[in-house]
This record gives sequence, C-alpha cells and structure tokens, in this order.
Amino acid sequence: MDTLVDTPPAIPALADATELSCDVLVIGGGTAGTMAALTAAGRGAQVLLLEKAHVRHSGALAMGMDGVNNAIIPGRAEPDDYVAEITRANDGVVDQSTVRQTATRGFAMVQRLESYGVKFEKDEHGEYAVRQVHRSGSYVLPMPEGKDVKKVLYRQLRRREMRERIRIENRVMPVRVLTHPGDGRAVGAAGFNTRTGEFVTVRAGAVILATGACGRLGLPASGYLYGTYENPTNAGDGYAMAYHAGAALTGIECFQINPLIKDYNGPACAYVANPFGGYQVNRHGERFVESDYWSGQMMAEFAGELASDRGPVYLKLSHLPDETIASVESILHTTERPTRGTFHEGRGHDYRTHDIEMHISEIGLCGGHSASGVRVDAHARTTVPRLYAAGDLACVPHNYMIGAFVYGDLAGEDAARHRVYEGELPRDQLAAAHDLVYRPLRNPDGPPQPQVEYKLRRFVNDYVAPPKTGAKLSLAVEAFTRMSEEIAGMGARTPHELMRCAEVTFIRDCAEMAARASLARTESRWGLYHERLDHPGRDDADWLHHLDLRKSPSGAMEFTARPVEPYVVPVPEFAPAPGPERRLGEVALVPVATAGPRDAAPAARPAAPSAAPSVAAPATVEALAVSAPSPALLRLLSLTEESPGLDVLRPYLDAADPAVRAAAVASLAETVPAGAGPALAERLRDTAPQVRTAAAAALRELVEVLPAETLLGAGLREALGVDDPAVRAAALDVLRALRLGDAGVYAAALADTDIDVRITAVRALVSVDAAAELAAAAADPAREVRVAVARGLAAVHAPAPAPLDPLLHDADPLVRAAALAALAATGCPPLYAEQAAGALEDPAWQVRAGAATALRAAPPARAVPALSGALADPHADVRKAAVLSLLPHAAEPGARAALTAAVSDPDADVRAYASRAAW
Repeated sequence: MDTLVDTPPAIPALADATELSCDVLVIGGGTAGTMAALTAAGRGAQVLLLEKAHVRHSGALAMGMDGVNNAIIPGRAEPDDYVAEITRANDGVVDQSTVRQTATRGFAMVQRLESYGVKFEKDEHGEYAVRQVHRSGSYVLPMPEGKDVKKVLYRQLRRREMRERIRIENRVMPVRVLTHPGDGRAVGAAGFNTRTGEFVTVRAGAVILATGACGRLGLPASGYLYGTYENPTNAGDGYAMAYHAGAALTGIECFQINPLIKDYNGPACAYVANPFGGYQVNRHGERFVESDYWSGQMMAEFAGELASDRGPVYLKLSHLPDETIASVESILHTTERPTRGTFHEGRGHDYRTHDIEMHISEIGLCGGHSASGVRVDAHARTTVPRLYAAGDLACVPHNYMIGAFVYGDLAGEDAARHRVYEGELPRDQLAAAHDLVYRPLRNPDGPPQPQVEYKLRRFVNDYVAPPKTGAKLSLAVEAFTRMSEEIAGMGARTPHELMRCAEVTFIRDCAEMAARASLARTESRWGLYHERLDHPGRDDADWLHHLDLRKSPSGAMEFTARPVEPYVVPVPEFAPAPGPERRLGEVALVPVATAGPRDAAPAARPAAPSAAPSVAAPATVEALAVSAPSPALLRLLSLTEESPGLDVLRPYLDAADPAVRAAAVASLAETVPAGAGPALAERLRDTAPQVRTAAAAALRELVEVLPAETLLGAGLREALGVDDPAVRAAALDVLRALRLGDAGVYAAALADTDIDVRITAVRALVSVDAAAELAAAAADPAREVRVAVARGLAAVHAPAPAPLDPLLHDADPLVRAAALAALAATGCPPLYAEQAAGALEDPAWQVRAGAATALRAAPPARAVPALSGALADPHADVRKAAVLSLLPHAAEPGARAALTAAVSDPDADVRAYASRAAW
C-alpha cells in the first residue's frame, strides 16, 4: 500500500497559481535581503520577502558571525586605503566605485546595526576594538555576541511598523525572475512552496536578488553534499536566476577558495586567532605566507606549502597561554560553527596540545569573498532594469558581511522608487518555470537528486577546480552539457525534493558558467583562484578587463571583455586603459575527442564515387574574402561588421557569383538576423556545391539558436529532395533537433540511396519514438544502418525485445552484437536469455561481449551461471562485459563468488570492476 511519501503530489495547474503582488520583491532573507527589505519598507514601499527556508534561521548568518572583516572605522582606517587594498587584492580588476560605497558607508552601517542591538567589541573607553590581522590595514571588528545577529534582524522585521509594509513568505522558493517581453525589465518572479508544493507567482515593481553565494559548487573532500565551507543551502539560485533573466555576470572565473580545518566544513578562523597570537605555519612551525592581504595569491602560497614536503599546514595555537586559548575557544566554539568544539573533542584534540591541521576548501562562486558575481553598479543595479543584486551574489570584491548590509541598503533604497507592475505576467516564462519546478514529479522513479548532484559536482572537482587547463575545462563543458538531460530526468516525490532538484539545475548553470568563463580568460590572475597552466602569466595588456557573461537572445552563453573603470583611488601597480568593450562571443572549446592528433582508422566502406564533398565547418566571411577579394565580397565583409538584417544581405544571397553567395551564407551564420533559418534552408537548394555545403554547416552550427519556424521546417523538407547527400543528411539532422519533422518524413528517408542519410533518419526516428518504423529498417542492406537500428530500438522510451528478433539472427556478427547488447535495455526475458547464453559460444568476440551485456537484464538463475563461465573467455572485453553484468546480480551467492575470483584477472579493468562487489 502506497504511503503519502510514496505517492507524489499532484502537479498544480498553472492557472491555479497563488499570485502575490508588491512594490519591491526581495528574494532571500539572509544578510543583504533583510536589510534591503527594511530599507525599502522604511522608504514607503510595500515589500514581499521570499525565503526558501525561514528568515529567522536562514542565510550565511544563520549561526551568527564572530567578527566584521572590513570595518572602516574613522581614526583606525581610511576609505581610500581600503579601496586601494581591495584593488591590489583583486589584481586591479575592480570597479572602485562599488568598493568605495562599502568603504564610505560601512561605518554608518555598523552604527545602524548597533542601534538594532548587534554588539561589536569595544575597549575600556568605549572605542571600537578594531584588530589588525594581515600585514596591512586594521579592519577586523570582533562581535562577542555575533551568534545573535540574525535574531536581532528578525526582530526588526517583525516590528509593527515594518509588519505593515513587509510581508514575509517563508518556504517559498523562486526559480525564475520574470521580465517584461517588451523592454526586458524585471516584473516579478515564479516559484513554489517547498512544503505544500503550490505554484507561486509574484508581480513586482522591482526585484532584489539576495540569495548568497554558490557554495554548493565543488564537492568537499569529505564527499558529503552539504559539508561545504559555505552555507550549503546557497546553491547558486540567484546566479542562475540573474543569468536566465538576461543580466550580466562578471568575474565568474575568479573562484572562492578558502583555508579550512581539515575534515571539517568550517574555517580555521585565522582572522579570529591572529589577533590573539595564533598564526599559520608549516609542519616545521615556520610562517610562510608572503602576501600582505587576503587574496588568491595568499591562497596560492597556502596551496604551494601544503603540496610541498613542508606540509601539512597548521593554525598554531599551542604556544599561547591557557587564558588566551580559553578566549579563542569562547568565540570559535559558540559562533558561526558551534560544532567546532565537538569536532576537536571527538579527535581528542585540544588547542593547548594540538595545533589545528588546515586544508583547502572546495571551489565556489562568491562576489563578497572573491569577485565572482552578478554585475552591479554603485546602487546595486544590475544590467536588467529594475533588477538588483546584493550580498555575496553581487560582484563587489571582498565585500563580506558589512558590504552585504551596505548593498542590501543601497538596493532597497533605489528599488523603493518603483511601484507594483500591473500588466500581465509573461505566460511563456511562467510555463517554463512551472515545467522546471514540477518535471521531477512526472518521473518520480528517475535518478534521485543526491546521486545526480554528486556526479555533477564530482565533474566540477575533476575538471574545473584549479589549476585549470583548456583541455580540462573543455571536458567540463561537455560533461555539463551532457548532464542537462540527466538533470531533467531526476525524480522527486515531495515538495522538499522538488526544491533540491531545482537547486541542482542552479548548480549545473553555475558550473557551466565557471568552466566557460575560465576558458575565456586566457591568462592567469588572482593566484590560485584562476591559475591556468596553459596560460601561466598575468597579461595586463589584454586582460586588465572585467570578463562579463550573459545569456544571448538565442540562448547562448556569450562573453565580453569590459575595460576596468577609471580608478577613483590611484594604485600605482595598475594602469587600466580606457577603450571600447571587446565582444568575445561564445568561447571556443579545446579539442579533446582524441589524445593528440587523430590517426584515422581504415574506412569502414569505400566512398561512393558520386558523393558530394562532406559538410565542412562554415567558412568565415574574412576567409572567403581573402581567397576571392572581389568588390562585392569586400562590401559584404564591411556589412557583416554592422550586423545587417536579412533584407540587406538578400542581394548577396541571390548574387550570380557563387563565392559571393557562400560569403553571404557565412555572414548569416555570424550575425543570425531575423529570418536567418529559412534563408539558410533556401540556400540548401543552391546550384553551387560550395554554397550548399556552407548552408548545411551553418544550419548545424546554429541549430541551438534558430527558432523552430514553420517556414524553416518547410525549407528543410524541400531540401530532402536535393541531389546532394550531405544536404539531405543536414536537413534531417536540423529537422530532428528543432522538432520540425515527424515519423513519416523520417521513415521516407530510410529509402535514401546514401548510407549516412539513412543513419541520420534512424536517429531522427528514435527522437520521435517511432519503434515500428525503426524495426522496418532491420533489413537495410548496409550493416552500419542495421547496427544503428539495433541501438535505436534500445533507445526509444518504451523499448521491447521483439523488434530485435531479425537483428539477433543477422548474418553480420557486428549487427548481432549490437542487437544482443540492446537486450540489456529492452529487457532479456527467458527466451532471449537462452539465446544470449548460447551466443557466448559465438566465434566472434564482439558477439560474445554483446551476449554478456544482454544477460545483465536476464533472470539471475540463467544469467549468473552463464556469466560466471564467460569469465574464462580468452578475450578481455568479453570478461569485462561479464563482470559488469554480474554486478547487478551481486546479491546472488554464485555471482559474488565469480566476482571474487575475477579480482585476480590479468586485465586491470576486469579486476577493477570486479572489486566493486566488495563496496
């Protein structure tokens, strides 16, 4: 009998959404969000504060804070000195106007917080007890009762005058910011209740994102999903929402990496211990940090020492007197990470007898502790009108807690000017958000969120964490792209699980941003944060620039190198050069398909004498102009720089000279004006092969950005009659990708004379689950097509073994092998299990390997004995397939015995997979 947990809740209809309205919507109830709400309400706005947890206990401040890192107290520090220091710490890539807001307004914020009841340490004379931690600047202000910060803020929110203007909705998680279809301004948000599952829409005059860092990006060394340095509920929600709303993000390649206690998800808090006489040392007790300020360079020194023969690294406290250690304990064991004392006690460690072993955290994105965030100006405005960002989400380098409060205040002040949006909320955006939220309920038995998230973040550690290389980052992009479908297939059964699934989509977006941004910046900067082994030097000539990324109208992730704004405080080490922004477009991946140059294997079949040239990458207009510098081509080259419309390019597309037409196609591919798709489809029917080749390549290149227009679909269908197999294959491919074709169109292409076209048709039929039409191709004369059919029959959404029957008896061993392997997906009932067991005696090792794979899905009573015998096969790949198929049957005594024996197999892969049975 199903329980309430086993039965997924019903998906609410979009029309049944709960609609809320306000002047100012604040998303996130942590440090910046609470301050933004208080300020906006104080200026007369009606405020709605949404928090996916509960405001009383949410955000990085949930367990308090033991001190302020960047208090610029008059008489102890000067604002301009602070601005200069942050500029140096961030290697010159800083909008000083934003940092200066924190420098000049931070002290007033300390006083405001103090008026709320937040306690800052003072000396005997009532002066603020500012401490010096690093070699330059005195900015650390301890907070002896810092554990109560959030309680104090919540109290302010619940004051009567604030309650009249601030509505708090806890357990509501926004997933998308809604924007106006006309002018792009923020007009609200869409999300859901994480307890009831109801869909929630909000219309607002302005939206403030205050969702914190992306702390759940890299995987901690412990392997625990939520054992992160940063608050693990901060999964990059705001980064993803800002990106999909069209806002620019900047500095994403500048990761957050911190020193922490080894095996503990919390900081060693050297900035707390240092004023008491603690310090970082190597195993010889030597101080080693050369950097004068907190920065990526300091982390590079830390990492270098840790990896050397002088490691491990420690926070040294054992030399301090007992009373000093007691004072340190009273701070470290009660605020921010109260489990710290329990952790040390569990290991039998005491600061009096043991120094604290330190390590390096996983990577994250954080504007407030590094420089990776949403681009904002000095008033917290993003590049999307009426959309603001504050706190660790906003790119104001090293802004920390006081900066989060300052920018929450700035956002609330500016946003309060706007009144509730009265228009209709965009239906397409609401529908997309609704699908994002509830798709796991449509597939409740899909991969669970913890498994998918672990895999995703494992890729982050493997390929994105520094030191970085172009090859690893390219592999990362490929992995994150592949995982989009896997993430879309996650299953959930409760509203809480829906929240976790949505968070995984945010993490994936942030991971791709981190990888692509790191690829785009072809230099090393910020020490460990962006260390490129293939670009080891800092390049101020080309890269003393912000690197902005945004989602283009076509959906691509595009980059711009933006000159650093003129400094308001001169810093002699850096000299930003004025100039225009440099549009970089989409970042190019490093080829990683083969290790080194590809040695082409012998062709599987001879090329047909009448075959047309294969589809090459689309030529650029510049390349075509060099090869044929006619006046028309030169004019076209000039026009392309101006992103002309289709009407301007039409004369060149219809020109008599095929070289001009090909160049016009290249221009279409580069500029993608409205109507580009149908125009390219028209050129597929061009009389000149070079034009057709360019058009086919352009369509395949642009398939992710072209709208699925009816006119484009019609043009592609017409191209299926062109006497050029490369064109026909390209037309089928684009029809499939844009969902513009159907089973009838694809099935007709199975009669094509060209093998590649027929294979493309098979792939297209799989995309529409046309199993019957696929099965009809089992008699194709070409082995390659029949192999594709066998694999395709296993890939449809409801695979069955019966359509494989003719392929299982095919005369070609590779076809039989593919059909047998397909049984692992279709199911291998007893009749087929007998056939697979018999095939283990086939002369062809490929057939034997396919048979072993098939038995993975067979009943254990028949599969285990057959697979155990296959472990004696002379071919290692057959034994490997047998081991992989035995693993699902490992609960059977016979399977476990066979796997135990296989641990001593001479093949390393067989041994490795067999050893998994012991996990």
